[in-house]
Amino acid sequence: MQVLTPRYPKNCLLTVMDRYSAVVQNMEQVVMFPSLLRDLQPSAHGGEAQAGAPSLYNYFTMLKAIRVDVEHGLLPRKEGQVKMADGGAHEAEIEAAETEEGEELLGQLDVEAQFHLHFSSLHHILTHLTLKAEEVTRTYQEITGQAI
Repeated sequence: MQVLTPRYPKNCLLTVMDRYSAVVQNMEQVVMFPSLLRDLQPSAHGGEAQAGAPSLYNYFTMLKAIRVDVEHGLLPRKEGQVKMADGGAHEAEIEAAETEEGEELLGQLDVEAQFHLHFSSLHHILTHLTLKAEEVTRTYQEITGQAI
């Protein structure tokens, strides 16, 4: 795996984003036949599969999609319109009420605290997804007998 030389401090969000992109790119290059991952479950820390967890194939496709968002930015989504079209008007109303409650709670925090909350959450999520991409790559290499 070719990892980019860090241009930023270790805990910098840009470093975490670069590492995530590099690990997912490596995963895409290693996994030649993603269909081999369809029925495989990710292993828990103890080495046992988690009940109800998505397959490694689902992780593979999700990690690739997130990489596009990390590298190119988010595209605007019209979730409210999709929910209304699907007959999920009640769900959209509940979600709107929850969002208003969440915004009130966030409004009580100062802007700096909000920034640190979201920043640390994003850092944590990207680190977690990087580990998942490494697990998908490692598992694929194990089932295909490739050198690790």
